[in-house]
Amino acid sequence: MEVETTAKSYDVPASAFSESAVIDTHLDVPSTKTESIERMVEVYEIERSVQVITSSGFNKVALQFPDSLLADSASVARLIEQRASCKAFILADTSYGRHPPLPANKTFLKLYNVRICFKLLAFLHFSSCCVDEIAAEHADAELIIHYGQACLSQTKRLPVLYVFGKNPINVIECSQHFRQLYPDTGIRVLVFYDVVYNHCIGALDEALSPLYPNMTISTIAPEGLPSEPTSQQSSRNPQASDVEGMEVNQCNRRFGRDFTLAANSSISDYQIFYIGEQSLTLRNLMMTYNKCQFSTYDPITNESRRETLNVNKALMKRYHMIQRAKDAQIVGIVVGTLGVADYLKIIERLKKVLAIAGKKSYVFVMGKLNVAKLANFLEIDVFVLVSCPENSLIDSKEFYKPVVTPYEMEIACLRTQEWTGDYVTDFHELLPGKSINTFWTDDNDDSPYISLITGKMQHNYKSSAKEAGETSTSLVQRNQETTLATQQPLTAEFLASRSWQGLQQNLGDTPVTTAVEGRRGIAAGYTDEGE
Repeated sequence: MEVETTAKSYDVPASAFSESAVIDTHLDVPSTKTESIERMVEVYEIERSVQVITSSGFNKVALQFPDSLLADSASVARLIEQRASCKAFILADTSYGRHPPLPANKTFLKLYNVRICFKLLAFLHFSSCCVDEIAAEHADAELIIHYGQACLSQTKRLPVLYVFGKNPINVIECSQHFRQLYPDTGIRVLVFYDVVYNHCIGALDEALSPLYPNMTISTIAPEGLPSEPTSQQSSRNPQASDVEGMEVNQCNRRFGRDFTLAANSSISDYQIFYIGEQSLTLRNLMMTYNKCQFSTYDPITNESRRETLNVNKALMKRYHMIQRAKDAQIVGIVVGTLGVADYLKIIERLKKVLAIAGKKSYVFVMGKLNVAKLANFLEIDVFVLVSCPENSLIDSKEFYKPVVTPYEMEIACLRTQEWTGDYVTDFHELLPGKSINTFWTDDNDDSPYISLITGKMQHNYKSSAKEAGETSTSLVQRNQETTLATQQPLTAEFLASRSWQGLQQNLGDTPVTTAVEGRRGIAAGYTDEGE
């Protein structure tokens, strides 16, 4: 029976409140099941996984799958349990929060036409590209095997083995498209690729390296198992110790990828060739290396093109977000990951930076983001998302308040520093000892300024670094040269800006009465209510 609602803005189907309907819901995610066991052993690298498990003596292993690979999850778990004599637990994605948590065991696996039942450990808290160490620790897992797309962010709690899969690609066609895009064989080209095509990079290197002496192919090098060789160095990427009689090359590492640049050169001297679909990985690379010309090859459609994305326009949008963050007085720090290393350090750094800048901060842990979650906190002026590099760039068009990165928030708090257009998505670069570590001094200008967004005067309620780190009630000498400006509490400002400020108090008109006994029980049935 169909139930219609008169509120068009809340068009919620009646099946959303039915438990059976939720169980029978199919996720709208492309998913294919590998029919051949031999093919499954090859694609999911079962032998390599078994070797790592047995050599290290792991007894409990967590298998993390995205939605697109869940059809093979039970079969992969069975193969690993049989061949490695260990317990395998499945970590499942939930389509980024679009559906309620589905029940485990047979009912869950039935949705993907899987007959064999294994223990479902947990659902992922955040993006499937990040390793979910929290869910794995719930069952005392000793190793995490991460399947499919990965952001390659560094982890610390548990050892991680990455199995990217082997998406099909025609190396001959790819090399032909490469030659068409770069007819000049002396050009400097840096090759990046989606992790699912890591298996074919050696063949591509052999096909192109004789023709392009200045080509550099990046290598996947995640920081997972210390004893596990994560990737093979490309013959076109010599290490500094391998070069004799030549100037030392520059070894670089970004986003879990290693690449070597020629001596006395920079990344802006290279054009970048990317192998893969339009994805978060490509967007992250284009924003980070925004001074480079990008070309892409999609193995699925067998098409190549020069990317015409207006990076400058995208940077202008991010600069607008920085100005919004500059005007913000109440900031929400949203924890978008619990597995990326040093996420607690960047949160503490943000809290200190915001305190020095005179901004109030609150920390939120809410799992995968959506518009409804953030809309519950109207008092927040801007949100700062602490996440992996690929998920840190959020398009805020659908959100009621802007969502910025830690780098953008720090730039907004620095009144004396201008943004040069260089962009950072990895928050590790902001920590002490890294390349883009900024600092704050107590002599920052705290005078009012004119906002570029509203055109109104904004006030800086700055505090010193010492005041931000500790609370003191000691008397201090007053600065006699302070600029005169009115100051109003932030809560009072927000209350005054609301169209509805609550029920009228009617002070002096409401009679004072003694306290009376209230209701007892729960909302489903109070004691004073009849049957």
